[in-house]
Amino acid sequence: MRWVDQGNLYLPASVNMAIQEYLLGKGSDEDYIFFYVNEPSVIIGRYQNAWEEVDEAYCRKEGIQVVRRLSGGGAVYTDRGNLNYSFITRDEGESFMNFRRFIQPVAEALRALGVPAEVTGRNDIQVGERKISGNAQYASGGRLMTHGTLTLSLDLERMQRALTPKAEKFQSKSTKSVRARVANIQEFLKEPMDVEALRAHLLRHIFRGSSAEPYRLTEEDWRKIRKLVKERYENWEWNFGRSPAFNAQVSRRVEGVGTVDVRLWVKDGIIESCTIYGDFFGHRPLEELEKLLIGKPYRKEDLAKVLAGVEVSRYIGGLSREDFLELL
Repeated sequence: MRWVDQGNLYLPASVNMAIQEYLLGKGSDEDYIFFYVNEPSVIIGRYQNAWEEVDEAYCRKEGIQVVRRLSGGGAVYTDRGNLNYSFITRDEGESFMNFRRFIQPVAEALRALGVPAEVTGRNDIQVGERKISGNAQYASGGRLMTHGTLTLSLDLERMQRALTPKAEKFQSKSTKSVRARVANIQEFLKEPMDVEALRAHLLRHIFRGSSAEPYRLTEEDWRKIRKLVKERYENWEWNFGRSPAFNAQVSRRVEGVGTVDVRLWVKDGIIESCTIYGDFFGHRPLEELEKLLIGKPYRKEDLAKVLAGVEVSRYIGGLSREDFLELL
């Protein structure tokens, strides 16, 4: 096994997801371990509804990237206080769903630092009842990726805000995350440690003190990785459009307007139907406004373009275009 040296430990999540996919499909029989730190981001599982997992408006405002990964499982918030790891190995047919094979050495390395870490359930590492690592797997073409998080000094308040969508707004059959009580590893250390020191400790432990041989990404590697970033991980259709079909409903009482109730049916990220209810007054038929939204991506930038120049207050008396956008 070789550890991957990507040069800069701190990269956008879209780049780190692309590096993993590239290594998985590299056509090599070599095993790799890849450590990385994401800039602030929410990573959602392959089969999840992005809108049900994140407060999209908060993430957009705070510059928190939302990225869909290849593997299943639940959503996680990561930032510079979170060290992530990925084991990319041959899939010999017995390791898929065998998380313990990969995460037990990580738990042992933490115990060597005095952290009473234990592998629990199917794919977590915990200290008591508090979770410090979650893990997921993905298999393809005879290769297996097992990746996970280590919450060293995560901004837990920001995590809570980013992972708290307006639950009453969405209804779907998507795989929703089960929230666990998260702890920072820093709480259990006798001496402070940063993510770089934690990576160095894990490498020493996993390679049993021997000199670990790095694999340094080449310019050709980076060319292919950048292509993956552009085509998949910074692509709205992948990150949001692949969300399962769902209903979106928001009802709000607006001072001077009345109650506005908007109901949308969204499939593959596209609005397929729109109905607006309420006790407001309007000069123009609501059907005209509803038809403008049908067939458009459920994305603020696209809806803003559709509504540019539209006097929303003629349909919903007293409601500005900006307030209608926020409502959607």
